[in-house]
Amino acid sequence: MEKKIAILPGDGIGREVVEAAVQVLKQIETSFHHSFTFEYADIGGGAVDNYDDPLPAHTLDICKKSDAILLGAVGGPAWDHLPGEKRPEKGLLRIRKELGLFANLRPVRSFKSLLHSSPLREEVIDGVDVMIVRELTGGLYFGEPRERRTIDGEEAAVDTLVYKKSEIQRIVQQAFEIARLRTQKVISVDKANVLESSRLWRETAEETAKDYPDVELEHMLVDNAAMQIMYDPKKLDVIVTENMFGDILSDEASMLTGSLGMLPSASMGSEKPALYEPVHGSAPDIAGQGTANPLATIASSAMMLKYSFGLQRESDVLEEAIEQVLTEGLFPADLSRDKTSAATTEEVTKAVCSHIARLAGK
Repeated sequence: MEKKIAILPGDGIGREVVEAAVQVLKQIETSFHHSFTFEYADIGGGAVDNYDDPLPAHTLDICKKSDAILLGAVGGPAWDHLPGEKRPEKGLLRIRKELGLFANLRPVRSFKSLLHSSPLREEVIDGVDVMIVRELTGGLYFGEPRERRTIDGEEAAVDTLVYKKSEIQRIVQQAFEIARLRTQKVISVDKANVLESSRLWRETAEETAKDYPDVELEHMLVDNAAMQIMYDPKKLDVIVTENMFGDILSDEASMLTGSLGMLPSASMGSEKPALYEPVHGSAPDIAGQGTANPLATIASSAMMLKYSFGLQRESDVLEEAIEQVLTEGLFPADLSRDKTSAATTEEVTKAVCSHIARLAGK
């Protein structure tokens, strides 16, 4: 198989974890006799520094011509002073919008070897396997108007939460399709007791459910959902929700695995290419130290192999390699009890590659 992959390292540790994932993909390429072409481009703060634009036109062009996109992370204090349109995060929002990436899939599952890393009791998180399906191109992050204005003689700010029925319907359909491959249950999270947009969301979810009689639909208010993720996460399976709620809940859910460094994601639309990235941020405070956890980005690559390339066995082998590394106790700093003996980014990456080579030969 020949595939072209756009590589957007971004800022901070994004460069380190993306390079780790590229090394792993090269191992997949060798072990399974595929041909991957990697083309690099700037996004985020580095793109602002080099091109005065967090998403340069040539970066977008490279992405559109690729079969899939691997992205690291964007942002950092160096660009916090910039106006909204120049902020690194704007590049991330724009690429989602430009490519029509409306569905963000964020799997969250516990690993037995990492139960010690979570602040929650082991009996609460052992066996957790949740898929958060987040709407990605609507809601408060994209609504207009968004502006500063004067209200009653004082400074104020306005953000607008807008959802069209069609936008809700397509993301809910995505969740139902995923649920059919899992336990046939969807929890739709909203704030219908307060927000008109959530009432439309709930009505649309109920209408969509009629096309999926084999899947159970449950509604849950977002504040209750936040509590249940901590209190009884094993009863959750597929969660579908709007943009901001999904952003917050998926970051909260990272505590079920012990670290944001373990959460991969896929952002998908109606057409290719899809974008794959870790859920964590750019962590500029540890950038360049060789201590970043690359496993979320590597796991995002496993999602790429599965969803964009249809390489199920290769994806399974990569996920098993990750689990083997953790079972052996090779923990990066964010997962290690003893920071002085934590594995480096390079050591974790080499171990994953070694296990891929072994598993592929079976």
